[in-house]
Amino acid sequence: MKAFLAPVAPIAFLAAALLAASPAQAETVRIGIKNFMFTPMTVTVPQGTTVAWINLDDIPHTVVEKSKAWRSPALDTNDTYSHVFDKAGTYEYFCGLHPQMVAKVIVTPAAGAPDAKSPAVKTKVSMRMDGPGPAIAIRAFIQ
Repeated sequence: MKAFLAPVAPIAFLAAALLAASPAQAETVRIGIKNFMFTPMTVTVPQGTTVAWINLDDIPHTVVEKSKAWRSPALDTNDTYSHVFDKAGTYEYFCGLHPQMVAKVIVTPAAGAPDAKSPAVKTKVSMRMDGPGPAIAIRAFIQ
C-alpha cells in the first residue's frame, strides 16, 4: 500500500496547490432602482464581480452602459438584471427611459491580476515519471 500511495502524494500536493491558487468565487453586488435613482450611485468592485440591479419603483427602468456595450431590457417592479464585470475600468451607465438617472461601477483589478504597473508572472508546472517516483518542477518567470 505504501508503494502505491507514495507516487500519489506529489500529485495530491500539486492539485491542492493549484486549487489554493485559483481565484475565489466572486460576489454579487446589488444596486437598487428607487425614486428615479440608482442606489448606491457609485460602487467599487473587484474584477469578476456580478452586479445585479433590482427595480423597486412602480414604473419600468433600464440599465444602459454609456457606450451601449451592454443594456438591460425594460425592468418592471421587482425585475432584476445582472452583468459580470470581467475587465477593470470605470463603467458609467444610465436609465434609457429616464436619461437623468446616472451612476457608475468602478472595477478594480482582481487580486493577483496583472495591471499596467506590474509585469505578468507566469507559472509552468511539469511532471516527470521516469525515476523511482514522480518529480514535480514548478517554475515562475516574469514576462
